[in-house]
Amino acid sequence: MDKPNILFILNDHQAYYGHGRLAGSPDIKRPNFEKLAAEGVKFTRAYTVSPVCGPARRSMLNGLYPHTHGEIKNDSNIPFKEETYLKKLAKAGYKNYYYGKWHAGPGTAHDHYCDGFSYESYGNPYVTPEYKQYLKNNNLPYFQVKILHSFWVKLKKGDLYEPKLSMLTENACGIMTTPKETHETFFLASLACKKLEQISCSKNKQPFHLRVDFWAPHQPFFPDQESFDKYNPKEIIQYPNFGDDLKTKPEIYRYDHHFQISKNNRIIYPNPLPWSEWQEILSCNYAEQTLLDEAGGMIINKLEALGLSDNTIVVWTADHGDSVACHGGHFDKNAYMPEEMVRIPLAIKYPGEIQKAQVCDELVSNLDLPLTFLEFAKTSFSKHVDGGSLFPLLKQNEINWRKDFTCETHGHFTSHLGRLIVNKRYKYIYNEGDMDELYDLEEDPFEMNNLINDNGYSDLLMEMKARLKAWREKTNDNVVRNMIKGKRLKGK
Repeated sequence: MDKPNILFILNDHQAYYGHGRLAGSPDIKRPNFEKLAAEGVKFTRAYTVSPVCGPARRSMLNGLYPHTHGEIKNDSNIPFKEETYLKKLAKAGYKNYYYGKWHAGPGTAHDHYCDGFSYESYGNPYVTPEYKQYLKNNNLPYFQVKILHSFWVKLKKGDLYEPKLSMLTENACGIMTTPKETHETFFLASLACKKLEQISCSKNKQPFHLRVDFWAPHQPFFPDQESFDKYNPKEIIQYPNFGDDLKTKPEIYRYDHHFQISKNNRIIYPNPLPWSEWQEILSCNYAEQTLLDEAGGMIINKLEALGLSDNTIVVWTADHGDSVACHGGHFDKNAYMPEEMVRIPLAIKYPGEIQKAQVCDELVSNLDLPLTFLEFAKTSFSKHVDGGSLFPLLKQNEINWRKDFTCETHGHFTSHLGRLIVNKRYKYIYNEGDMDELYDLEEDPFEMNNLINDNGYSDLLMEMKARLKAWREKTNDNVVRNMIKGKRLKGK
């Protein structure tokens, strides 16, 4: 087997709703992702290493937990001292291309052996010269939407809006008034497809790694009308935890700062917006995912049309989830760790090397991807990393895989030290200085019943606490606490 090419597609901040979680409610239409999964492996229990952009994205470069690499919150901007898989691939003879959002620490992908399109921090693709040139080349107008709902005081329903801020993070949703090709997902897909065409024509046949990091489906949810029309808002059934009064939840669930739904940085209960408005907001979210799926499909289809797919491993996943409309009706995310924020999609395809139509229920993570890439490239990190390689699971080899997985947060808008451990059925969350949590995900998938004080689960709780304690003894929480307290770390 020659060293395979690698196509890595990464979505940002993807809502976990719609995946058959609530009978009768529509699934999110993602035909290209589902086609990829049907042609390879679909992972049903994939978790993020951390439910915040910067920490998770840094971990996806180095296979290390955030407490190890130091990028514990967004824009901590801890200097890179660790190896990245990008460097190791380059040293192994790969040509790296990177298109899209960076937000993994200081600098850009260009500082890590990559060519392509990459800007510092979170960024906004719509204000870049590359995007403006793309519009000119394709005779397209500048991106515009008509606002449908807004959690930002500066926007109101009916406004025509062009996103020209330094960061594409408006807390709003709306429908595009310009062609779908003006959306950032199609802009990035176009750049990636053009590069694949150049690779196909090149006489230099060194293996390549091409990574596309979309800003979508992170808010703002700005889909096209065609994608929005695929969903009937009235069919989106109210989520069981939308009406959560949070009485059995830690205090961190009450923090929220969004216009209309919060007061004094606390979420208002009951939620001021009727479910009918949330149905429209979620329709925009679902439609944004559908639009993104079409753009991602363009890249995969181009790979196949150019005859490059047979020796290319394709990976499609997300950095973390989204708490939109969950547990009292939040928008965006914060320091808590419900399934909505920590579960992610993941599908991997490699024709001829990975059997089709596999469904894997093992506990996996985006933390595992760097080592997986390197194993396929027949190389590895110089030092031990925290993630594992998915290679044996993909090849259906007998392996003693992990029985539980640990996720961590240091907060987002609210600083917080939280540690999560999840196994096949149960999930325990340690919240420092706050109420802990224990859930039976089989009986209570929407995490409405916190079992932390239920004596019937005392033995299980003791066991999970011991497992988490053993993991935490390998970390240095005091160092992390000092990092949280000693430096003001920005949220995105």
